[in-house]
Amino acid sequence: MGKWNGLAALVLLAFARSACAQVDVDAYIGRDKFGEIQLSPTGEYYAATVPFEDRTGLAIIRRENGQVAGAFSLGKNVHVSQFHWVNDQRLLISASEKSGQLDEPRPTGELYAIDADGGQGELLVGLRVAGNGLATRIQTKKAEAVAAFLTDALDQDDRNVIVSVWPFTRQEPYTSAEKMDVYTGRRVPLARAPVQNAEFTTDNANEVRFAHGYGVDRIRKLYYRADRDSVWQLVNDERISGHVETPLGFSADNAIAYLQVGNAAGPDAIVAWKIESGQKTQVLRDRVADPLKIIYRDATSIPVGAIVMAGKPKSLFFDEASPQARMYHSLEAAFGGEAVYVTSSTKDGRLLLVQTYSGGNPGDFYTFDTATKQARHLISRRSWFDPAKSAMVQAFAFKARDGLDLQGFLTLPRTGSGKHLPMVVMPHGGPFDVFDDGSFDTEAQMLAAAGYAVLQVNYRGSGNYGRAFTRAGARQWGGTMQDDVTDATRWAIQQGYADPARICIYGASYGGYAALMGAAREPSLYRCAAGYVGVYDLPIIFTSGDIQKRGSGENYLKEWIGDPAQLAAVSPVNLADRITVPVFLAAGGEDQRAPIQHSKRMEQALRKAGVPVETLYYDTEGHGFYTQAHQREYYTRLLAFLARALGGAQAR
Repeated sequence: MGKWNGLAALVLLAFARSACAQVDVDAYIGRDKFGEIQLSPTGEYYAATVPFEDRTGLAIIRRENGQVAGAFSLGKNVHVSQFHWVNDQRLLISASEKSGQLDEPRPTGELYAIDADGGQGELLVGLRVAGNGLATRIQTKKAEAVAAFLTDALDQDDRNVIVSVWPFTRQEPYTSAEKMDVYTGRRVPLARAPVQNAEFTTDNANEVRFAHGYGVDRIRKLYYRADRDSVWQLVNDERISGHVETPLGFSADNAIAYLQVGNAAGPDAIVAWKIESGQKTQVLRDRVADPLKIIYRDATSIPVGAIVMAGKPKSLFFDEASPQARMYHSLEAAFGGEAVYVTSSTKDGRLLLVQTYSGGNPGDFYTFDTATKQARHLISRRSWFDPAKSAMVQAFAFKARDGLDLQGFLTLPRTGSGKHLPMVVMPHGGPFDVFDDGSFDTEAQMLAAAGYAVLQVNYRGSGNYGRAFTRAGARQWGGTMQDDVTDATRWAIQQGYADPARICIYGASYGGYAALMGAAREPSLYRCAAGYVGVYDLPIIFTSGDIQKRGSGENYLKEWIGDPAQLAAVSPVNLADRITVPVFLAAGGEDQRAPIQHSKRMEQALRKAGVPVETLYYDTEGHGFYTQAHQREYYTRLLAFLARALGGAQAR
């Protein structure tokens, strides 16, 4: 009987190899044409972020003819993270840095301004001494020991904005709100926060009314003042209330402030606070998920609803009979149930820029005329993908072994029955506050094209499901967070999606850690494991990498990962002798988040234990490979590695 079972497995493996077409890796590593797009106030221009190999630039495009009017870019690893039209001829730009494609962008605190034609580029505030950028004339200014972030674009002021200014010196540790001229960089102080690391919220008269932040204790506090002459009043202290409150904006008459409020259990709510009476009323809360994106009334900063990601994106409104709600629901119906989000509008509200997306669609942008009710396609992020041919993405939910409700997504090949498939379990990185959202996932789609089902579970510690759900993952590396990944795998087997004899586990960053821990803890469950820029030796996180170098880095690491003296026991590098399946490791020599020594120590431990291991290292890459040639080699090797264990397709 055993011989027949072995023969049947070989036949199935051979059939899977012959049935799957080769995968065109280049289609999946191709960069988006554009990232985020916004209309200028009159609608004369679009501004759009443009991904390059190791940076993100900004292009300004004339709407009338589609011609590029101007462009902006900075150096290696520096990205345009946010941008705002101050007037129809001037944009404010925020920069961030990340070393590697998968690295978390870190705001630099620098603010630049540029004209729509690409001229008069100015570094207005920040430490960097910038050289000439792409098609710009950056005039450098004296560096300051501060970081600055946009608070209010002052829609009725064509010259000024309000920024929060964070000092780097201990002599003056408190954040200030300042009015800044976007042509000269001149700043005028408006308010000083009563808390460090603060953000400010203004009302519709552009008065600074809220300050929310935290000190070295990482306890978040919210302060309110009635006007510029009033004293700050503490309205929420996380240590006392047990939850965080974040201001979102004000009603048109400034009588109501809208707050996103955490709950002891379950997702956040949006609450309307009548300031004069002090009455608070919940106006929006989903049963499953937090507010993901706030929806504002067109051409204003007045909150009216939110997008939530509970299985699939949906829009919820404070008043479901409001014009904004009716418009959103009409657009959602018109676009076949795809997620819809208005990214920007002209100042008069006549023309909207609408983004649509889904698990099978990387994203399309349309202009929508609110008077004629006509939508016109503008551009697709990746026009070479046909959503009708993409793999199918479906949400799932189940209970973990301890009864905790878990959510996730299953990506299935477009062809076939969708049952008894070879499967790749793909835990996300982070791990905390990050989550899989069911939108187009390049790796999941690539693996599905190779014939695999792809399982992504939002284990405890993930974001989107309330603060308590995230906190449940604290100090659970190798513990209940790992159990959740195992339970999701077993759920997929029980539901008939996965062939229990053909499952591998693969992830990047924390996902790489979870992949190797999965192979160590569940040696009979997985046929192979792959880790990309992973973390495998937890104690050295406290002595190397970028997290411990930050101001409260060590406190964060102890709070969320654990006591370094106890982490060796849950480090894959010390559990290599429990791994019995082939392993593939890839890493970059310039990785600051998960230094390459993690992967090299893991490789050494595996070889010492006699475990078959393949590696791919690039000295010039960081936390995720930027260079397309390196990406092509990496995914070609990954697909070949998986094919040897599971029988799926390889790269073309």
